Amino acid sequence: MLVPLMPLLNLLNAELAFGTHPLLDRAGFSLDAGERVGLIGRNGTGKSSLLEVIAGRIPLDDGEYQRAAGLRIVAVRQEPELPSAPTLRESLALWAGLVAIDDDRVRWRADARIVEYLHRFGLEGTATTAGLSGGERKRAALAGAFALEPDVVLLDEPTNHLDIDGIERLEDLLIAGRPAAIVVTHDRSFLDRVATRIVELDRGMLRSYPGNYADYERRKAGQLAEEAVLNRKFDKFWAQEEVWIRKGVEARRTRNEGRVKRLEQLRRERDARRERLGNVKLNVDSGERSGKLVAELRNVSKAFDSHAVVRDLDLRVMRGDRLGLVGPNGAGKSTLLRLILGTLEPDSGEVRFGSQISVAYFDQLRAQLDLDATVAGTVSPNSDWVGEGEQRRHVISYLGDFLFPAQRAESPVRMLSGGERNRLLLARLFARPANVLVMDEPTNDLDIESLELLEQTLQDYSGTLLLVSHDRTFLDNVVTQVLAPLGDGRWREYVGGYSDWLRQRPAVKPPAPPSPARTGEVAKKTPVKMSYKETRELEQLPLQIEALESEQRALAEAMSGPEYHKRSGEQVRKDAARATEIERALEAAFERWAELDAKKSASGRG
Repeated sequence: MLVPLMPLLNLLNAELAFGTHPLLDRAGFSLDAGERVGLIGRNGTGKSSLLEVIAGRIPLDDGEYQRAAGLRIVAVRQEPELPSAPTLRESLALWAGLVAIDDDRVRWRADARIVEYLHRFGLEGTATTAGLSGGERKRAALAGAFALEPDVVLLDEPTNHLDIDGIERLEDLLIAGRPAAIVVTHDRSFLDRVATRIVELDRGMLRSYPGNYADYERRKAGQLAEEAVLNRKFDKFWAQEEVWIRKGVEARRTRNEGRVKRLEQLRRERDARRERLGNVKLNVDSGERSGKLVAELRNVSKAFDSHAVVRDLDLRVMRGDRLGLVGPNGAGKSTLLRLILGTLEPDSGEVRFGSQISVAYFDQLRAQLDLDATVAGTVSPNSDWVGEGEQRRHVISYLGDFLFPAQRAESPVRMLSGGERNRLLLARLFARPANVLVMDEPTNDLDIESLELLEQTLQDYSGTLLLVSHDRTFLDNVVTQVLAPLGDGRWREYVGGYSDWLRQRPAVKPPAPPSPARTGEVAKKTPVKMSYKETRELEQLPLQIEALESEQRALAEAMSGPEYHKRSGEQVRKDAARATEIERALEAAFERWAELDAKKSASGRG
């Protein structure tokens, strides 16, 4: 008789409360080996708190948390903090606790894994930690988490601040890697590719849906319709019982004690039934039409410190265009926006602007928000009203459309969460008419329902839209043309959304991995002289690693495909075995590469 595998961890009747409503209300959850759970829910429902409970940082108010003996859990928070150290590699070594390991071989292997995963996330171990951007800090924390080889990895909004290449690297690692995962994210493309199960945190309960996000959407629509029918029936029966109890003297003579108790129970259930949180109500007024031409760039170039960000760009933005800017962090997307808007002068070339242009700008860094201002004052400074004429509304009512209750109107902005600040910036953005809407990473910290509503609003917007985003589904649903970098400061425009750009873009050969700096201790133990055979091996290793990573990506794509479950059990086992072989081969190749590179460096010093 087969003994079923035990879950890696279990939550039983879990209760956790901050404020008036419970975040977990006798909730249950379990995680099995190999599962990749997408944890979703509205902002403020407690997703991050649930991860903190599972990580062991927050105790439950009541209930039970069980985890397998020796289970290794590593968590990466939304805004990860890295230990202070001269280099990124040393910082991650501190974070991983390598200094406390006595075994030299174990410590060296762990250090080699840090080098490996830093490379996979496109980072140099020799980089200083002080100057890291938000995206680089997030990638470094992810590299450190995977280098620790955990049994379970907890990722809280891992795609925020990552460019599309970084997101895809993370997807590949999760699909092909060993750890089970619980991921909080609003990135629907990520969930569709990675998740094997969706768990929704809704009004204190955890509801599980097998499959990816697309599967969840189909099941959820049916469940919500069924829930609405049951609620209507409950409310009708409850109302009938309330009418009966109030009939007066005649009812008292025929009153049934059991029926009275049942009504008391109905009242308790009605009070306890927490209605679904409302949706943000978005509407943007495009105001007066701009001229047919919004902006035209002719042979425009811009460089910083001799680094060309834009080179010889010809671009025409017309009224009604929906232009999406894509590319890795640092490619120059925000610089391009400033050139198009005229807030940055080009080094050479000509920029011409159209007439009657009214611009509303959404800043990814939220620099437009005064942290000491009130919520109401941010949206409508020096006035209690928003809009004009028939569209005029009191600011408290307007803020309610963005899920800010009346009592929060006088709260300072610094008291708001990341998601609330994003909603506040949207409220400010949409409070005034604008025929050119510029949005730089508007999707960060928005829950999926608000994100989908923002999509619908932008689809209905009649003005011109300039959008920078790393959310692939959002780009596909909103933009009609894409501007993408070709390298060396050159940009090219493509027709369609993100998926259309993927089909049209030229193939780019990935660069060979950079040579990591080795520690003095390793170099000291390495023989100085390199043989011809070792020199040739070192030259070939980057190509071998590239081939293995390419095979790993192809296998991961196949295993995450919608029809993969139809393959034979034997084929599935073969693919899983090959995925493990590739992972081990990559680890061995990186270790050998680091060893030979250290030997080469020592030989050069000799």
